[in-house]
Amino acid sequence: MTGLSVSNLSYSYGAKQALKDVSFDVPSGRFCALLGPNGAGKSTLFGLLTRLLTSTHGKISVAGHDMVRKPRLALAELGIVFQQTTLDLDLSVRQNLTYFAALHGISGKDATRRIDAALDKLSMLDRAGEKARALNGGHRRRTEIARALIHDPSVLLLDEPTVGLDAAARAAITKHVHELCDDGTTVLWATHLTDEVYPDDHLVILHRAQVLASGRCADICNETPLQEKFLSMTATPA
Repeated sequence: MTGLSVSNLSYSYGAKQALKDVSFDVPSGRFCALLGPNGAGKSTLFGLLTRLLTSTHGKISVAGHDMVRKPRLALAELGIVFQQTTLDLDLSVRQNLTYFAALHGISGKDATRRIDAALDKLSMLDRAGEKARALNGGHRRRTEIARALIHDPSVLLLDEPTVGLDAAARAAITKHVHELCDDGTTVLWATHLTDEVYPDDHLVILHRAQVLASGRCADICNETPLQEKFLSMTATPA
């Protein structure tokens, strides 16, 4: 089954083409790295996937639900983590998640169970009572990922979630999110950092609004280091 499907998707800002006939499928329960340099079109794609932007050119399907014909059902299957943090720093970790749960109509014992489970997956349960302001950048990001899991989405979208974090925090969060796929979650992880991509990951390379490659990372690289392959594919001609 396909967790996320994008077909012939295009989008323009006036005369500037941000995406051109972008197509790829992410199987259910797979980690897909959307790899592209800054300006490749990754944020525009995320805007379309989350319906912050709309396009009449192309199709998006989330867990089998068409984003145009059944937007509520499609969006209900999404958990979303944007680049910029959106935590209330004056609330505790648990309070941030409780507020989010309430927005989804989840309360009481059900909310507590879901929050505890989400925090436990991200190794944040022991920090539930701490103020968000007291957390370091990596733990704040883990809190946001846990928050995105509360309503049991089948597809998790993360737009450059490790920006500004040190190497150890980036590696820990990347590992945590890969492990979510073991429970059947489909992940689309946008990044421009090749060390966040594992050989068995599904990989989509986006450059200058177009998909240059889509498939298993190891197959695309064919024994060439990913960083070398990525740089050769996206190099600007002299």
